[in-house]
Amino acid sequence: MSVHEANRQRLMSLDQFRGYTILGMLLVNFLGDYAVCPRWLRHTNDYCSYADTIMPQFLFAAGFALRLSLVRRWQREGVIPWLRFLRRIAGLALLAVVWYSLSDADGLWQRLSSRPVVEVLLEQCKRQWFQTLMHIAATSLWLLPVMMGSARVRVCWALISGVLHVVLSGWFNFAWVHASPRGIDGGPLGFLTWVIPAVLGTLAYDELSISGASRGARRIFLAGLLVMLAGWVLSFPTVLYDVSGDSGPLASVGDYAADPVWPRAERWRLWDGRLPEPPLVPPPGPAERKLNYWMMSQRAGSVSYTTFAGGLSLVLFAGFVWVCDVRGRSAGVPGTLGANSLAAYLLHDVAARLVAPWLQRDSGLVPVLTGWLIFAGLVYGCCRLLQWKRWYLRV
Repeated sequence: MSVHEANRQRLMSLDQFRGYTILGMLLVNFLGDYAVCPRWLRHTNDYCSYADTIMPQFLFAAGFALRLSLVRRWQREGVIPWLRFLRRIAGLALLAVVWYSLSDADGLWQRLSSRPVVEVLLEQCKRQWFQTLMHIAATSLWLLPVMMGSARVRVCWALISGVLHVVLSGWFNFAWVHASPRGIDGGPLGFLTWVIPAVLGTLAYDELSISGASRGARRIFLAGLLVMLAGWVLSFPTVLYDVSGDSGPLASVGDYAADPVWPRAERWRLWDGRLPEPPLVPPPGPAERKLNYWMMSQRAGSVSYTTFAGGLSLVLFAGFVWVCDVRGRSAGVPGTLGANSLAAYLLHDVAARLVAPWLQRDSGLVPVLTGWLIFAGLVYGCCRLLQWKRWYLRV
């Protein structure tokens, strides 16, 4: 299979993968606002729930698509218009600022009217603006200098970024992100670990280009399992924060450990050899284990979380490659959502505002599921109309 043939085939699997990710986002972002939602569909920021697997898949797809676009440009023209890619990244960042500001326009205006402008803007930067779209833009910008480098260079870039995130978290970032107002998805420095699933996306592109769909899917699947294992191993220090009768001065009063990133020597002495729970399995509560950096937390953007979830993205994407590119099968709903993923993302905010007023936080299961069907139907219906018109929202 030639590289160009592989590119054409992979687009189906990439759209299906994006569509699955959008469907997962629609599920967890809507249901998570209601009391009937089970824990595994919520962002609890103390383990990797199903809800927490969605965001890394956006970064994985972004890394895959950016690598694909750059390689295609190089093959077709022999040069890469770096300025154009920088403009696209800047455009996505600007869209994020505008969109997330509009989502709380009344509150933002009140804060600007009653507080110093610089203080409000810094608060916006820490929390409101750094959500999915901004994280994709920041991560793409951070990854761009090595995007055309070898696989080894990109892996080293991800490793260095992860180590830098740990160091900065120990210095100030972990405490700052968790201080009021709390950051979202790792805060402004989250790109240092979001680059991990993005780099894995670029490596998946390379593997399919070299090995083809059938062999590439198997190799990506196996690599994903190894990366998931690495993410779990990185979470091992979390058990050092278990509270026991011997904890003494190490047992802080609040939910967070006093030494959340660099465990004190006393914690190692008290460790009883226990291993952390497997990913996707809830840990003990803060009364039994103090919140710390090493648990898989989306709010902290911890390196264990993005590594494990990046590996899971590889495994899931390998499945889509096998089904779509090897077996030639696809589903209509994820294909429609994935082909216009940016539009679907923006529309889901609009649809939620239309449906949410009809429900209460303590609404029963049937009303909430009915509301979700209407909500998801609105997003899909609009995306299907855009697809029929051949209108695709791009930055």
